[in-house]
Amino acid sequence: MHNHPDWHKHGFDKFLQNMDANGIDKTWLLSWETPYGDFDPETVSVLCGAVLSGQTAVPIPFERCLDYKRRAPDRFVLGYAPDPHRPDALLSLRSAVDLYGVQVCGEIKYRMLYDDPDCVDLFRFCGQAHLPVTLHFDSPEATKTGRALPRRHWWFGGGIKNLENLLSLCPDTAFLGHAPGFWAHISGGEGVESRAYDQGPILPGGKIEELLSKYKNLYCDISAGSGRVALSRDLEYTYRLICRFPDRFLYARDYFDGEHRALIESLGLPAEVKELVYHGNAERLIGEA
Repeated sequence: MHNHPDWHKHGFDKFLQNMDANGIDKTWLLSWETPYGDFDPETVSVLCGAVLSGQTAVPIPFERCLDYKRRAPDRFVLGYAPDPHRPDALLSLRSAVDLYGVQVCGEIKYRMLYDDPDCVDLFRFCGQAHLPVTLHFDSPEATKTGRALPRRHWWFGGGIKNLENLLSLCPDTAFLGHAPGFWAHISGGEGVESRAYDQGPILPGGKIEELLSKYKNLYCDISAGSGRVALSRDLEYTYRLICRFPDRFLYARDYFDGEHRALIESLGLPAEVKELVYHGNAERLIGEA
């Protein structure tokens, strides 16, 4: 439930071949429309040539998702996340739902606090339209570059308090937490937001477990290095956490390898829980269960 077109050197044909090789029937295909200058320039190494040649000002325009969906409608679930800064963001998302059948709002990866009023308006519509929202969090505490230009850090979303506020403000919207700024909070302890991809022991008091218990609209996107590393830190704890909240974890990659599946298989989860993680929860969130 998390990948992108033209991502990590996987064009359309290679993308489908990779899905087949990994036993994946459908992929949630997400846009990423962060304005140029608001994301780390080194990211272009995993993007398509259009960004490098200046043909587009955003990393993964919705048009690329739409192209894949049109060419293989049975293999992709269409995602779109307009920049909430834009005055037409809500209208654009509404139109994309009506015209193209968008089923997911994602990826939200913007340099703004996600409990900003403009975001809240957008996300409340998502709740009404039954669109789950994929949120990318990166903490400024963990992403300092050591340079004054072009940015001192590459932060997205704010902190865990902003997420909790958002969960409360939009109780009818399903939010999927993703990326280092989210997964840092699998553990308690001091200074977790300052350490991306922490591999130390899981300490009591992690905010993810607390928020899962308190808010029924929080879900966990296990994709990328952030999700994989966090859930690999203590396999016994991960087993207990997923079994406590089996309806809240979703298999995702944000890449094209088999490491996330290997992690899930290594946990020894009950068969019915694995089925939820692999596809049942994702199907329910988009109304296809």
